[in-house]
Amino acid sequence: MGVIDLATVDRTLQQVRRLPTTAREAHVLYRAGLAPITRPADTLTALYNMRFWGMLPGAIRIAAHRDRTALGLVDDLGELTFGEMDERSNRLARAWQANGLDDRSVIAVLARDHRYLLDTMFAAGKIGAKLLLMNTGFAKPQFAAVAEREGVDRLVYDAEFADILGDVPADIPRYLAWTDESDGGDNPHQTIDELIASQRDGSDLHRPKSVGGLVLLTSGTTGTPKGAPRHVNSPFAAAQFLDRVPLGIGERTVFGAPLFHGTGLSQFLLTLALGSTTIVRRRFDPRGTLELLQKYQAEALVLVPTMLQRILTLGDDVIKQYDTKRLRIVFVAGSALAPEVGTHAMKLWGDVLYNLYGSTEVAVASVATPADWKQAPGTVGRVPVGCQVRLYDEQGRRVTAPNEIGRVFVGSGLKFSGYTGGGSKEEIDGLLSSGDVGHFDEDGLLFIDGRDDDMIVSGGENVFPAEVEGLLVEHPAIADAAVIGVRDDDFGQRLKAFVVLKDGQQISADEVRAHVRDNLARHKVPRDVEFVGELPRNATGKLLRKELDAGDSAPAGS
Repeated sequence: MGVIDLATVDRTLQQVRRLPTTAREAHVLYRAGLAPITRPADTLTALYNMRFWGMLPGAIRIAAHRDRTALGLVDDLGELTFGEMDERSNRLARAWQANGLDDRSVIAVLARDHRYLLDTMFAAGKIGAKLLLMNTGFAKPQFAAVAEREGVDRLVYDAEFADILGDVPADIPRYLAWTDESDGGDNPHQTIDELIASQRDGSDLHRPKSVGGLVLLTSGTTGTPKGAPRHVNSPFAAAQFLDRVPLGIGERTVFGAPLFHGTGLSQFLLTLALGSTTIVRRRFDPRGTLELLQKYQAEALVLVPTMLQRILTLGDDVIKQYDTKRLRIVFVAGSALAPEVGTHAMKLWGDVLYNLYGSTEVAVASVATPADWKQAPGTVGRVPVGCQVRLYDEQGRRVTAPNEIGRVFVGSGLKFSGYTGGGSKEEIDGLLSSGDVGHFDEDGLLFIDGRDDDMIVSGGENVFPAEVEGLLVEHPAIADAAVIGVRDDDFGQRLKAFVVLKDGQQISADEVRAHVRDNLARHKVPRDVEFVGELPRNATGKLLRKELDAGDSAPAGS
């Protein structure tokens, strides 16, 4: 009798226990049109592409297999079909192979949203290389530190970011993605366009020895950005989004959220897999976004909260000038969405708001549908199929009572397995810390109260800035707001609010404090109020609290 392999037995038991979830995921994919019973060959092709090519090259291969002539991309340079996108990346992959790149290469790309970014993403996967999606808001030291830590041996960049690459060793080959007249001067590096043009053969390549790696980077708001690898080669992962967000086959999606960020990337991959059109522009512009929605009669819009807020700041009269009658999904993620902002969007466009909560590390945690939002504005909704969310206290004990705040821990098939530089997030019962604190209400809807490390203790009372910030932007004169804690000899810390007013609006510091006092407990009223022109935020809209003035000087307008 042979020796029993306990590890194999354990894996088998886990798979058996997961069968009900797998069945639900399969039903979600069938409902979305990704697993048609009438076309089993398409389903098998999709499974093959995801399993043996990985999520980026797999997704474009799936889309091109479905319909090579369908419109795949609209960017500042025009339109491309799925077939053209597939062939461009095949040619780029062959050019890189001719230059010595292979599955041992590490390619970093620092670019805005355009076809050359997508060429790079697909081609890297097709040769099995590891791809780093760099944040366009990184500073020069951050970029150099990440490139060294990750072992980058090739760089792809837009000309406008040439200075950011300055601290990277000059012997690392570089390829130019986007340039225009405003960038000025002759660039010495070969362009992505030139590489593509150098290869006539746009046919399929042999699949690489191993699936290429993809590394997303944390925002770097508290230091050097960490690398969070993504290894997703199962189409069932899409069910975690599609269970709560009703994207459809062959539609059109306008992207405001950048594709280097988890929000934009996840929805871009879904858009590809569904055979839908991706519509991007290099720089986010509120009016330009509305123009794209109207021109292409798009059904979906992907944003981070600050982008939605900027669109709404245009005013209802301006927004209603644009024909957005086909818009049925406004997908928002990346940072906290203020209740007033989400509710305003619903009043303008109807039941369209889908508010996702997650992070670079845990991926998807929950999604609020329009029904959830109308029931409880500010909620991040319910947990989709394949995910799990629990709350724990500081001692690691489960928090189950409604409205009791606890640390948020998440489990899903999309969570990362640890940072590339070593280390990970705290885990309890196999669930990963999101770094946030939150609570469930009596109906099981999840609310995020703030970052665990953002908590302010004033006079012995705990205050999470997000609650006060959300209330401040509900004021009709306030466009944006941030709250921090500053040193106080009597209370340990006191609250200080930074307020951005809407154009043409006036409000005093006393009125700001009165607005908070009328709606929240007294210990949540900011003692200091400073009016500023804008708040420091990174490319994905996250607030850079450390850049705010935390001094004790007398605030303007107080």
